[in-house]
Amino acid sequence: MARQTEPSANNALGNLLQAMMGRSTVRSENTRAIAEHPGLQPDILITAAGRSPVVIEAEVIPAASVEQEAKDRLGLETTVDGRVIEAVIALRYPESLRQSDDLQADLKEASLSYCVFTEEAKDAVTRFPESGWLDGSAEDLADMVRLVSVPQRAVDIAATTLQEGIAGAAKVLDEVSNTRPAIAADIARLLGMTNVPQTRRMACAIMANALVFHERIAGMHPNVRSLAQVCGDDVTNPQAETLAAWQDILDINYFAIFAIAKDILERLDSGDASIILRRLRDTAQSVRATGVDNSHDLTGRIFQRLIADRKYLATFYTLPASAALLARLAVAKLKDVDWSDAEAIGKLRVADFACGTGALLSAVYEQIAARHERAGGDPKALHRALIEDVLYGCDVMPSAVHITGSTLSGMEPSVDFQESRLYTMPYGRMEDGSVMIGSLELLQSSSVLTLFNTSDPAKRTGSAGEETASQVRAEIPDESFDLVIMNPPFTRNTTNEGQYASTFNAAFAAFESSDLDQRDMGKRMNVLKTGTCYHGNAGIASAFAALAHKKIKPRGVLALVLPLAAAAGLSWQGFREMLAEKYTDITVLSIADSDNNLLSFSADTGMAECLVIARKCRPPELSGLRVQLASLSRRPSGFIQASEVSRTMSTVGLVRRIEDGPYGATPLISGEERIGEIISAPFSQSGEPCGAVRLSDASLAQTAFALSSAKLWLPGRASTIRINMTLLGDLARTGLHHRDITGPRPRGPFDKTTPSPTATYPALWSHNARNETRMVCEVDSQLVVRQGMEGKARTLWETSSRSHFNLDFRFNSQPLAAAFTDRESMGGRAWPTVQFRDKRWDYVFSVWSNSTLGFLMHWWHSNRQHAGRGTSTSRAAESLPVLDFRTLTDEQLETAEEIFNEFRDKELKPAFLADADPNRALLDRRVICDLLGFDKQVYVGVRRLAAKWCAEPSVHGGKKRPRGATLFI
Repeated sequence: MARQTEPSANNALGNLLQAMMGRSTVRSENTRAIAEHPGLQPDILITAAGRSPVVIEAEVIPAASVEQEAKDRLGLETTVDGRVIEAVIALRYPESLRQSDDLQADLKEASLSYCVFTEEAKDAVTRFPESGWLDGSAEDLADMVRLVSVPQRAVDIAATTLQEGIAGAAKVLDEVSNTRPAIAADIARLLGMTNVPQTRRMACAIMANALVFHERIAGMHPNVRSLAQVCGDDVTNPQAETLAAWQDILDINYFAIFAIAKDILERLDSGDASIILRRLRDTAQSVRATGVDNSHDLTGRIFQRLIADRKYLATFYTLPASAALLARLAVAKLKDVDWSDAEAIGKLRVADFACGTGALLSAVYEQIAARHERAGGDPKALHRALIEDVLYGCDVMPSAVHITGSTLSGMEPSVDFQESRLYTMPYGRMEDGSVMIGSLELLQSSSVLTLFNTSDPAKRTGSAGEETASQVRAEIPDESFDLVIMNPPFTRNTTNEGQYASTFNAAFAAFESSDLDQRDMGKRMNVLKTGTCYHGNAGIASAFAALAHKKIKPRGVLALVLPLAAAAGLSWQGFREMLAEKYTDITVLSIADSDNNLLSFSADTGMAECLVIARKCRPPELSGLRVQLASLSRRPSGFIQASEVSRTMSTVGLVRRIEDGPYGATPLISGEERIGEIISAPFSQSGEPCGAVRLSDASLAQTAFALSSAKLWLPGRASTIRINMTLLGDLARTGLHHRDITGPRPRGPFDKTTPSPTATYPALWSHNARNETRMVCEVDSQLVVRQGMEGKARTLWETSSRSHFNLDFRFNSQPLAAAFTDRESMGGRAWPTVQFRDKRWDYVFSVWSNSTLGFLMHWWHSNRQHAGRGTSTSRAAESLPVLDFRTLTDEQLETAEEIFNEFRDKELKPAFLADADPNRALLDRRVICDLLGFDKQVYVGVRRLAAKWCAEPSVHGGKKRPRGATLFI
């Protein structure tokens, strides 16, 4: 049998990689490849136009010196293109390759181990993973090479340069707004926006983007002059020369990039235009000098920061790494696609009906192109089909559609195309008096007359914002898309707080819509929502989820960025029912980090999000009625990390089930680091919440799942213990929404005022830290009956109770899941009532809810969308699993009252310190041993469970524990 050498393995691997990377040049065992080091011979060197060179240093296991050799290559310059090596991959071949008869075939099937070294700054070398090795195929290795050939440092420099240049140019346009307001207003109308600073920055960003692209394609076409030629310092009239040059470019095409930019430039005074053009010319040339091209979502990131109406549209930029992760997971679920077949790929249909600046469509484009290239194809040959036929994007913001078109066009700037499927959708009051609500019009239609079209010269006769023949009808048939991928707006029409306090209907308040417009758009939504999973409390995102479902074909893939409430919120129940009935191969991915700013896959949301990826069933295929719930330890910080999360999830193998007991989930391992875990759970046909999200220790979820099924299964125990459980709604009547009590007439019959010891209608309304350290709380308000509403007030008072439920439980600062008032009182915003038919149950409810098992159930059942908090609603509380008080004997009920009286005046620490609180430990002992009759071993197990629960990031929210706070048993 042959005895293979490392050089022969390098040559075979080089040939294999070359077949997967057609646009790169792969050199193996090449001398004179490193400048000033003629004797230095990298094992494999990969170079490509517009990319940084990547070196692979390889040895057969144990590969004792391969890491040092890899690090020694960083910072060197190649003789091939003069670029500096900023990334090196250290690769270990398996020992079995030494005996291979066909190295290339065996390498294609082999499991390779590798790590990546990058030079983030001078003498600052980073290793990924930090310890251990990644395991993957040659195809995974090719993918890694592609990712590390784009240094993030250069992208960041280019983004900062572009943003600073736009800010400088915008100052000139601000002055124009002061001195020539009609010009600034005209430009704002072009963008479908009002004349405010954000709009003027947006206008400058569009021109900057066009200049960056202009600089990029100069020389690719014979009649495209460079920026120096059209707006250089020695050009007499740069406005006229630039407009002429842009018309030449438009004659080629590139409408998505240059149409609106030309319209803006035409409206400027020649003097102002000259100043702006020269400032932005310098910016464009500086961006170009970084070597970063448009395919890295550079301008998309800048544009997102400038969108004025994020306040109401609640569209948050999908972070590049998050977009890449979702695209990878989604494309991986597409079945029966021959990625080597360009014609088959051209028949795919992919849509984003809230495309924003195109981050997700761009990420899908990159995934499709990369898969095609790794299968031996030429991604360049796909470009026209992808733009003209495959990718559909819709948005209500013209500027966002512009940048989507710009980013997609920039993937292959030398390839022209005739049209695109990017549409600006009608939103707000139309000329005929009707209202329209953007892409959501497609809920009841297969076509919509778009506001205007900027990408098809044959259909565009006027300026971008004019009502001319530029309008086109977007044909978007139902069940016609292979993939719908979106990060839709999250705004809810029930939001009436903070920045939305004076807004009639926040869901439709964009673009300065009047209250009447908002009312009519809400009515329009009510018409369109028929038969869908949309719910007003869930927000507009649930309507976009319904739209995605309507447009996806059987066996097509749904891929969404949604608020974490989609997994656990009551108002999202219809969405989960839809998934359970119509989808299979369902994955929900969330982040278990304790930092509130790092719980989302988008920028700036400040709340937890999840990725939902699922495949639509094709009859007679049935849903598997299961879901895989993955929790990441932290959000992927870059493309490499996103790639590794996706690869790890796709190769994880057998996944542990939540029913298997408190043994934890299947870990997701990268190198030697645990990057998260994944667990399989039943997916309820009735849309019940998925509690096993945002977890760092899934044994808690397994115990909570068992407890909700009337089994106490503690970590470390081999078997379960029977415990009588039921739903709170079976025992009690839960209280009213606070707006039903004090809302505007005629909804609420009361006014809330300061408390009084003689109040007729006392209330426990808001959270007050000083009032909530003991189970018995003082009422903090009184209610005064409004004149003429006495009858309704009497009816509502009948819901008063001594027991109150914590709707917004801040685990890291509040001690109580349930509060008790000595007098019957109304429950308000934070503390709705829980009215039991047996008054003795008030005592049981207090002691159970504030014990470790009660905390666990409250946490399990809540929406953990914010760090250190679990939120619920009065209606959702009805399905909270609790001890079945009906099964308790009179003696047990007396014991519960004794425990309550013992603890009514005891101080309790915040819930996240339940494990270290001696009073909470005593409460656990009294509940477990004295009330329920279990032995000391069970009590000790519950206390260890408390320690696990308190260690959860969703519980402590990053709050530091006091020194010396250790487990108290």
